Amino acid sequence: MIFPFVAVEGQERIKKALLLNIVNKKIGGVLINGEKGTAKSTLVRGLGELFSEMKVINLPLNITEDNLVGSIDIEKTMKSGKKVFQEGLLKKCHGNILYVDEINLLGDSIVSSILEVASREMNYVERDGVSFSHECRFVLIGTMNPEEGDLRPQLLDKFGLYVNAAGTCDVLERVRIVKKRLEYENSPIEFCEKYREEEEILKEKVNRAKERVEKIKVSEQIMNISVKIVEEANTVGNRAEIILVETAKALAALDGRSYLNIDDLKEAAIFVLPHRTNQKQESTPQNKENELEDNNQEDKQEDNGSEENNLPDEEQEKETPEESGKENEEKNDSETSENSDKNEEEKKNNENTESEEEFGIGEIFKVKDILIDTVHDTKKRAGTGKRCKTKSGSLQGRYIKSTLPKGKIRDFAFDATIRAAAPYQTKNKENNLMISIKKEHIRVKVREKRTGASILFVVDSSGSMGVKKRMEAVKGAIMSLLKDAYEKRDKVGMVSFRRDRAEELLPITRSIDLAQKKLEKLTTGGKTPLAEGIAKAYTIMKNEIRKDKEIVPLIVFLSDGKGNFSVSGKDPVKESIEMAEKIKNDGIRAIVIDTEEGFIKLEMAKTLSEAMKADYYKLENLKSEDMLKLIKDNI
Repeated sequence: MIFPFVAVEGQERIKKALLLNIVNKKIGGVLINGEKGTAKSTLVRGLGELFSEMKVINLPLNITEDNLVGSIDIEKTMKSGKKVFQEGLLKKCHGNILYVDEINLLGDSIVSSILEVASREMNYVERDGVSFSHECRFVLIGTMNPEEGDLRPQLLDKFGLYVNAAGTCDVLERVRIVKKRLEYENSPIEFCEKYREEEEILKEKVNRAKERVEKIKVSEQIMNISVKIVEEANTVGNRAEIILVETAKALAALDGRSYLNIDDLKEAAIFVLPHRTNQKQESTPQNKENELEDNNQEDKQEDNGSEENNLPDEEQEKETPEESGKENEEKNDSETSENSDKNEEEKKNNENTESEEEFGIGEIFKVKDILIDTVHDTKKRAGTGKRCKTKSGSLQGRYIKSTLPKGKIRDFAFDATIRAAAPYQTKNKENNLMISIKKEHIRVKVREKRTGASILFVVDSSGSMGVKKRMEAVKGAIMSLLKDAYEKRDKVGMVSFRRDRAEELLPITRSIDLAQKKLEKLTTGGKTPLAEGIAKAYTIMKNEIRKDKEIVPLIVFLSDGKGNFSVSGKDPVKESIEMAEKIKNDGIRAIVIDTEEGFIKLEMAKTLSEAMKADYYKLENLKSEDMLKLIKDNI
């Protein structure tokens, strides 16, 4: 007996998202993100039991592309001498529910195939010399644990809805959960019978909504409002508007209506937009979901309205002479402060090199997803770690597909080889062999595994970093990044540059504790030999690559980019750009974190990032105060 869908305590948002997809399959599935033990799988199984005409098809984590989309039927092909297609798992999914637990642990190629078929509602197969296609409409439900890593934004966007499964802290609710579970385990038949009537009522309601949703017309006004809602969320592309309207239609149908209103769109936005907001924004999907719901509640309160809120815009925007004068005063104060900061920075840079300042580590915060965010490594590597997925150069890792061999055969793909040889068996019977395999039939396995990165932090510790205790904030940022590196089992190293030299504070190591100690003792003072810092980082990373070609190299620069000293006597800025281009030319990935502050910004660090083809971030944009959890990167 399956635990009843309606018996699950709480998680109302997840329940609604699942039901919306049953009502309107055009929504495009749902991704449920949450920690272990939050009833994600229980709800999906309960949904399948509630709508028994739809089977829940579970996708194994170790599935290969051949088994997913389909390939040659070896037995029939060998008997007939003609290529016969064998349907994959997706064929069974037609008209049913495809459930992918821990979808973030699947290979990207598998996830991409599933999402592509789900959006087209057709499975087109072109492989092993076979062309085949079939209808494939299904409800896609994916679940994932954020502790195990996130999906790439490109894949996230293809899920219609997003819901966060949060555990409850309410004592009474937790007690009810335990009671229900114990009651179910003691007598599952009696427990399920108790909820049968409630489930029948819900099923009837959903079935009526399925009939009603096709009749709902979308007015021009609703279309315009949906576009404005999506535009305010700063999403990319037009998928969000379409899914927003389809979700609103399902909500209206569930509510027993044949028309849409603004409240339907507002509620739909809570499900449709959290995972689609532009990545430049600092909210996580979880927080965006909560933010949208809060805005929805505020809008409802505003609709009740007060006289103050109903004043004309012109009246609300009027400003008194006193307010205007105050603004001008603040502006002048700001300009004075800015000039003061600039003078202080110049003073710090020109101070005696013996003058040093030591700053503590600033606030350690949860950082945006920047370390190896865009890396889906295509080079074969044999390293270990959790940072990113890479093609495995060893015999370890998940078997994701097969390919033709290059050089010595080390990882023989038996299944793919048999499929390649199967069509030729009736023609090539040799020496009474059951099956004849020729050289051109041989295939080898392509494996995928996770590997860590070697991250080198290059820190500007010149005098200018002492202004406004900027180094304190930089140390806080580095510690935040080190924490993330520790979780991904990366190696880290550290370089500091100031006065007339760059110094390797810490060789690349797995000891995050040692990195923290070196960071705590880091002082500021003197000029900014930026080119020396870049050259030092380049040399260290090149040596690391020579020692171990399996590493995923990454250099993280933290500086304002204002180089003002050159050991060689060249122009400091030009020399820095020349060194930066070496990093680009050698294909070493880099990130530049701009520490520049103030009203007037020269953005020299941005110029530096362009020269080395690095990702560019401002220090203040790394901080994400509203995050409930660390955004996991693409592992």
